[in-house]
Formats: sequence, structure tokens, C-alpha cells
Amino acid sequence: MGVTVDVHEVFRYPFEQVVASYLRKYPSPMEKHVTAIKTMEEKTDLSTGIIYRRRIATCQNVIPEILRKVSILKVSDIYLEEESWLNMQERNMVMKSHCLTWTQYASLSEESVFRESLENPNWTEFIQKGKISITGAGLLNCVLEAFAQTFLNQGVKK
Repeated sequence: MGVTVDVHEVFRYPFEQVVASYLRKYPSPMEKHVTAIKTMEEKTDLSTGIIYRRRIATCQNVIPEILRKVSILKVSDIYLEEESWLNMQERNMVMKSHCLTWTQYASLSEESVFRESLENPNWTEFIQKGKISITGAGLLNCVLEAFAQTFLNQGVKK
């Protein structure tokens, strides 16, 4: 089955400001679930000027305590890998993220784009598509996917 999220937002701020804010967004007291971000790799393609980054996010396990009685879910942190390609010349940044934790039981994939708005060049569009699929957890698959849907919907509202 799987749970999906689709987001399309327009921020009334210039591309450079929105991207800079995103890149320094975590950790933050406003978002207590992300406890750390570590840049593992950063390089600039000298021919195109595109800046590539690979970062690992450390997030608190938000699965309800009752479900963490199952041994595979009893971890304190969840790790996500994010890759991004920032093209200042074309004023866009493409990001791809996936979960590094529970890969044998779940997959999380997310693709996002920040780009200059077609409506106003001083605004920024944000487009995100994501999917979480749970497998290998038996009867808990549906329960965990329902929880994931609720959690993702709360995140979209932020």
C-alpha cells in the first residue's frame, strides 16, 4: 500500500533567502524531532557551478511508545540521508531523501524542489513528493502506515 505526501507551497521570499533558511533550519527548538544534521560531503562542479551536498539527519523516533514494544521499532534515533543539488544560476535546488533506519522493513523516499516562482521572480515555489511503505512488520504494517500518514500530515502543516 504505502502513504504518500504531495506539497506545493509558494513562499513570498526570494529563492536565495528561502534556500539559505532551509539549509540552516535544523536543529531548531521549533522542530524538536530533528536533533542533528551532519554534512557528509559537499562539492562544487566547476563546469556548472552546481553545489552537491550529502547530509545525514538524526531524528527522534516518533513512533508511539506502545508500538515500540516490538523490538525492531525500539530505537531512540532514526537516520535520514539527504542529497541536494543547488543551481544558483538556474535558481533551483533539487533534493532527494531516504531513510537509513529500518531499510528491511520500511522505505521512505522524498523528492523536493525549491525554484524561482513563475508568478513572481522574488518568490520561491516548493514542491515535494514523498512516500512511505511498510513491509515485513506483519499485522503492524497498516497501523504503522496510518501513524506515518498522520505524522506526515502534521509536518506538511508546518
